[in-house]
Amino acid sequence: MSLIAETLSVHRSGRALLDEVSLSVNPGEILALLGPNGAGKSTLIKALSGDIGADSGRRLLNGRPLEHWSSQARARQRAVLPQELELAFPFTGFEVALLGRIPHHAGPPRPCDREVAHETLRVVDALHLARRTYTTLSGGERARVQLARVLAQIWEPVEEGPRHLLLDEPTAPLDIAHQIGLMATLREIAARGIGILLIVHDLNLAAAWADRIALLHRGQLVALGTPDEVLTPERIHRVFDVRATRAPHPVHGRPWIAFHGLAAVS
Repeated sequence: MSLIAETLSVHRSGRALLDEVSLSVNPGEILALLGPNGAGKSTLIKALSGDIGADSGRRLLNGRPLEHWSSQARARQRAVLPQELELAFPFTGFEVALLGRIPHHAGPPRPCDREVAHETLRVVDALHLARRTYTTLSGGERARVQLARVLAQIWEPVEEGPRHLLLDEPTAPLDIAHQIGLMATLREIAARGIGILLIVHDLNLAAAWADRIALLHRGQLVALGTPDEVLTPERIHRVFDVRATRAPHPVHGRPWIAFHGLAAVS
């Protein structure tokens, strides 16, 4: 039971943003989505979440076509953190996290919903932001509160099957300590049986924490596998147009990439 794309294609203005992409986001794993700007990463997140349609191919959520799920049931199964999210209302950090519980109740938030919002803020190291006004927070602080919100959306198991978390560049606004803390948190979340798909630009961060890597280039999936299988210097050269050297990381032994110039530079 996974979130699956089968030969998924999306076209806009005569151009293929996704060209027959097939992959699965499996329960308990972190799948990192890599690729240069314009490769189709955000489009894939939007298509798999149901935010946009597809021109061909299938999208399956726990064995059922994505279109067959009601919006509320789908919201209990998968949560999405987009790259940009504006919120102009003067909510507190706690109130933003509590928004993630909307798919689970028909009326006012219940005590259990408040407990979940409190817990997810704690998990992402944002509990001290609970009473702060969201609009006064820094970019990194907002990112952590929004992560608490999407975690609250899929926090507990549901009868319909495994849950999935889709994150578009969640590390971008964070400092180094919070980037590492976020990845460690995502590892703990995956251990709860949640499948995680995240877009990240830092190849070394992906290599250190992801179970698998999907590499997109010009709308096509050019590689899918473990960090060791995907992140070869030759493939990095071809896709990112940079020269790179790879060695085992001195601590965890996973691939470590050193960049030393654009591919066009001799």
